[in-house]
Amino acid sequence: MDRVAERILGIETSCDETSAAVLNLRDGRAGLASLVILSQDVHRIFGGVVPELASRAHIRAIVPVVDRALDEAGTTLGDLDGVAVTAGPGLVGALLVGLTYGKTLAWRLGIPLIGVHHLEGHLFAPTLEDPGLAPPFIALLVSGGHTMLLDVPEWGDYRLLGETRDDAAGEAFDKVGVMLGFGYPAGPAIERAAVSGDPARFAFPRPMLGAESDDRFAFSFSGLKTAVLHAVRGSTDLERDRADLARGFQEAVLDVLSAKTAAAAQELGRETVVLGGGVACNRALRERVTDRLSGRARVVVASPRLNTDNAAMIAAAGAWRLARGERSDWSLEPSDRLPFPGLQRGSPTPATR
Repeated sequence: MDRVAERILGIETSCDETSAAVLNLRDGRAGLASLVILSQDVHRIFGGVVPELASRAHIRAIVPVVDRALDEAGTTLGDLDGVAVTAGPGLVGALLVGLTYGKTLAWRLGIPLIGVHHLEGHLFAPTLEDPGLAPPFIALLVSGGHTMLLDVPEWGDYRLLGETRDDAAGEAFDKVGVMLGFGYPAGPAIERAAVSGDPARFAFPRPMLGAESDDRFAFSFSGLKTAVLHAVRGSTDLERDRADLARGFQEAVLDVLSAKTAAAAQELGRETVVLGGGVACNRALRERVTDRLSGRARVVVASPRLNTDNAAMIAAAGAWRLARGERSDWSLEPSDRLPFPGLQRGSPTPATR
């Protein structure tokens, strides 16, 4: 019989951050003992993540990052009761590094292994700072690779309301950032520039806003990206126009994300909304969604460190599944298209509060 899991090691290597965290579990509550995140700055040179370079960097970093997490938690490998590791989606080579290390460690220590879906990790991230957070709620997951709107009646039961038809919101931020001459990643730079920009100067389209029927919660950002490209090419002074372009683009994205999220919460009768993923670090997005839902629902957002790719959220999601008696066997392999566990597709129906 497996011992009760009280101390979980989380490992995250899905893209260009090597991260490890230790989570302590007491009386059904999770306490974060340590979190180490090592970002790979080399990709800034290329304006995006280079998969081969990411994999090599993970190989060099995984052991010292895990050692640092254990040291900061004041614990040892022998104290661990389980290992939670991202199994997908993500860059396969990058995932393979963390998963192989996690499997080997769990096997050597004789403790349970659980493979975690990266997006489920983002859902659990806010629980590390708000232990009282529990379904039902609406969740907007926005990152460089994903834009999804979910209804979450309970943990493990995820109902897809809508997702992007093309570019994810974070990907659109990065590509527009290249057009505007910002470095990678461009999200923070666009947000900073937008503060001084004129929101009325560039009236960019709000893609799929006002769409009906099954498309009402879907997203599309490729047309918006093209509109910005035309505006950039038409500019006679990009230095002068950069802040206004950044503001116009950001306003369009935030209007779409906030409107659809608020509509989902109202239609399904949810009184809590969770924002997760790297784009949720955008303060303007958090404020826009909060304003739209004022008086109707509370908005829960983890701190930026827990919204970017990190091992703490993986440990939190893994701890929940381990507590249910779930285990991964040694045949577990990484997948860039790992199915979201418990995800149901189809038309949403109004829920009971």
